[in-house]
Amino acid sequence: MSHVFHRNPKQTYPTVVRGEGAWLFDAQGRRYLDGSSGAAVSCLGHGDPEVTAAIKAQLDRIAFAHTSFFTNEPMEALADELVAHAPAGISRAYFVSSGSEAMEAALKLARQYFLEIGQPGRRRIIARRQSYHGNTLGALAVGGNLWRRGQFEPLLVEVSHVAPCYAYRDQAADESPEAYGERLVAELVAEIQRLGPESVIAFVAETVAGATLGAAPPVPGYFRAIREVCDQYGILLILDEVMCGMGRTGTLYACEQEGVVPDLVTIAKGLGSGYQPIGALLASERIYDAVLHGSGYFQHGHTYVGHAVACAGALAVQRALRERGLVRRVAALGDALRRRLAERFGTHPHVGDIRGRGLLWALELVADRTSKEPFDPGRRIAARIKSRALELGLLCYPMSGTIDGARGDHVLMAPPFIVSEAELHELVAILGRAIDSVLAQG
Repeated sequence: MSHVFHRNPKQTYPTVVRGEGAWLFDAQGRRYLDGSSGAAVSCLGHGDPEVTAAIKAQLDRIAFAHTSFFTNEPMEALADELVAHAPAGISRAYFVSSGSEAMEAALKLARQYFLEIGQPGRRRIIARRQSYHGNTLGALAVGGNLWRRGQFEPLLVEVSHVAPCYAYRDQAADESPEAYGERLVAELVAEIQRLGPESVIAFVAETVAGATLGAAPPVPGYFRAIREVCDQYGILLILDEVMCGMGRTGTLYACEQEGVVPDLVTIAKGLGSGYQPIGALLASERIYDAVLHGSGYFQHGHTYVGHAVACAGALAVQRALRERGLVRRVAALGDALRRRLAERFGTHPHVGDIRGRGLLWALELVADRTSKEPFDPGRRIAARIKSRALELGLLCYPMSGTIDGARGDHVLMAPPFIVSEAELHELVAILGRAIDSVLAQG
């Protein structure tokens, strides 16, 4: 009997004992192709010797010293590495232990920024429906997924939510991508004006939507227009790149492809590739300066902020991404994955949309391809596909509630950057078998 409080106490989990490249192995000797990098985390795959060596070497020096007393070498070096390759204007890094913590830090720093510059009346956040920004209460409040928010609603701060960029379902048949984007931006402007521009702190969005909307990329020009609106009303732009950043979508920062620079950006998952728990909040110089020349103190913190071993591991990961040319490789592999998905599922009667960017792709599953009618939630399509794929030796990331938190199913794929084309072929083949097997069962 296990004494672990597992995330699903009714489920029996295989015990993982080893990882090698894009594969994981359990205690019974079965192997699994990690087609989702866990939850889009393990960008370098498993068992990378350089990252492991960096972590071991740091343990021989110093594992932990509280950042209220000391800085440490890997933290300073990792900040230098990230800022050197960040969009222009991003100049500071604040290290935490997860993506949720990074978003909490972003929200608190955004509020403190306006206190520092003498605008204490700013207290409102605007985000998007069907977004996901983490599971702590602040991050959950900003997130727009109704199922995740539901039972905790009484504990959440009030946040306004506008429409996501979800072209498959929300773009009209006679509407160009640009016109659709303009309509979404107009909705944001209307919400700012309804709340009162002087009361709004920030607009929060995933650059490429991840777990809850299924790899939905923005339409052209959307974020440039959003940036202009934020500047017009003096509102901060917070981009969540916990899932889509650190090379996952083909550039180190996903916002590079949108031609915008956020005021704050959160990263995690691919920052440390799962070798140690780590996330980060990256901030623009003007926000840092406001704190430096104001109160002089960011009123926030966790015990493991800037953990030396976590930073050493993440630094090795980031150097590997750059020195091995892995971010460039993501773009080429992404094209290969897109082609294979289109070949296998492009005419599938129950695949309504194939969308994504880089090595972050999703299939949206539908009961009827023409009407886009989703499956009955009672059929538990996503959960059953996940279980069947695991039986067949594939880790993928199916989710339900794609449309509104209750209806809709998608399957997310986010393989490691070191995956081979042959492994991509195997990924798509097994996924096809899993989907067809589940749908055939009714």
